Amino acid sequence: MSAVRGEFSSRFGFIMAAAGSAVGLGNIWGFPTQTASNGGAAFLVAYLVLAFFLAYPALMAELMIGRHGQANAVSSLQKISNKPWQKHFAFIVGFGGILCAGFILSFYAIVAGWMLSATAEPIATLVGADTASTWLSEQSLTRNIIFTLVFIVLTVAIISRGVENGIEKWSKRLMPALLGILFALIAYVMTQGGAMEGLKAYLVPDFSSIFDAKLLVSALGQAFFSLSLGTSVMIIYGSYISKKENLVSLGAYVTLIDVFIAFVAGLLIIPAMYVAQAQGVEIFSASTGKLLSEDTLVFQVLPALFDGMGEVGLFVGFSFFALMSIAALTSSISMLEAPVSYTVERFGMKRVQATWLIGALIAIVSIIIVCNLSSLFGLVITLTTKVAQPLLGLMCCIFVGWIWYRSSLLKAIKEGNPEVHNTLFWKIWPWYTKFVCPLAIGMVFLHSLLS
Repeated sequence: MSAVRGEFSSRFGFIMAAAGSAVGLGNIWGFPTQTASNGGAAFLVAYLVLAFFLAYPALMAELMIGRHGQANAVSSLQKISNKPWQKHFAFIVGFGGILCAGFILSFYAIVAGWMLSATAEPIATLVGADTASTWLSEQSLTRNIIFTLVFIVLTVAIISRGVENGIEKWSKRLMPALLGILFALIAYVMTQGGAMEGLKAYLVPDFSSIFDAKLLVSALGQAFFSLSLGTSVMIIYGSYISKKENLVSLGAYVTLIDVFIAFVAGLLIIPAMYVAQAQGVEIFSASTGKLLSEDTLVFQVLPALFDGMGEVGLFVGFSFFALMSIAALTSSISMLEAPVSYTVERFGMKRVQATWLIGALIAIVSIIIVCNLSSLFGLVITLTTKVAQPLLGLMCCIFVGWIWYRSSLLKAIKEGNPEVHNTLFWKIWPWYTKFVCPLAIGMVFLHSLLS
C-alpha cells in the first residue's frame, strides 16, 4: 500500500516534513505571544517540560499508529482495534482529528494571509505604490478574504502533487530557508536598545506563577499545537515512513527541532517587543500590565519597529514576514493532507480532485470566520488548540496503552529498530503512555476547571 499511497524517500525528507508541520505559526506567531502573556520565562519552562514529558510520548504514539496502519488516521486506528466498540471509538478519534485539522487550517489560513499581505507591503512601498501599501497594511474584509484564498490555493497546489514531489520536496526547500532568515533577524534585533530587557523577561523565570491554571493549559495546548498532535497529521506522516526507519530516533529529532525553533523564535519576538517598547510602541496595558492585541501583536508591534529602522526596515520587514509565510506553508500542507488522505482512501477519489474539494470547503469556513472575526476567530483557536488537540492526543495514548496488544506493539516498533526491547525507551514508554500521559493531561484540565 505504501507504494500506491506514496512514501518519504529519505530520512531527511521525513524529518524536514514533520518538523515543517510542527514548526509553523504555532512556534513563531503563537509561542512567543503565549509566552509574553503567560508569565514569560515561567511559560517557557512549563512548555519545555510538557513538550518532552507529554507531547513527545503522544507524538510517538501517533507515529507508531500511522506506520503500522499504512493508511489514513481512521483506518490506522481501526487496524489496532480488536472489538466493535473500539472500531467505533477509532472512527470518532480519527475523524475528530481530521475535523480538528480542517478547522485549524481555516483560522491558520487567515493568519497566513495576513503574513502574505505584510510580506507584500514593503515591496509596494519600495516601488512607490502608496495606495496599495496602505491597503496591504490595514485590516479590511476584502484584503483578508483575498489573501486567505491565495494562501489556501498555494497549500492546495503543493498537496495535489503528492508525498514525495509535493510535501517532501517543498519541506526540504522551505525549512532551511526559514532557519536562515530566523537567525539573521535575531542577530539584528539583539543589536537594538531594549533587546536585553526582553531577553531577561524571556529567560529568567518567576516560578511563583508556574502552576497557574491558565499558564499550564496554554503551555499544554501550545506543546500539542506546535507538534501537530491530535489532528491526525502525525498519524498520516507516520504512514508514509518506511518500515526500515527507526521511529524512536525520528520522533526525538522532530520534537527537538520543534522545541528548538520555538525557543529560538522567542529569542526573536520577545526582545523585538521590548525594542519596540523602548521606541515608544505600547506593548502592555498601562492599567493591567497584560499584553495588548495578542492575536495581531506581530502586525502592530513589529512594523512599528521596522519603520524605525529607515529604509533598511523595509528589507528586514520583508524578510521577517516572508519567514512567517514560509513557516505557515510548511504547517498548512500537513494539515490539509489529513482530510485529503482520508477522502482519497475512503471514497476512491483522485488526489487532485480531493485536494481541491477539501481546499474549497476549508476556504468557505475561513471566509465565514473572516466575516465574523471578532466572535469566531478566538473561539475556533481555543476550541481546537487548547481543548481538542490535547484531548485527541490523549485518546491516541489510550489506544497505544490500553487497546493495542503489547506484543503487537513491540513487533511494530522493532521494525527499523530490532533491539528496541533492550532499550530504556521500551522499558518506560509503554507504561508511560498508558498511565502517566492520561493522568497528567487529565490533571491539567481538572486543575483549570477548579481554578
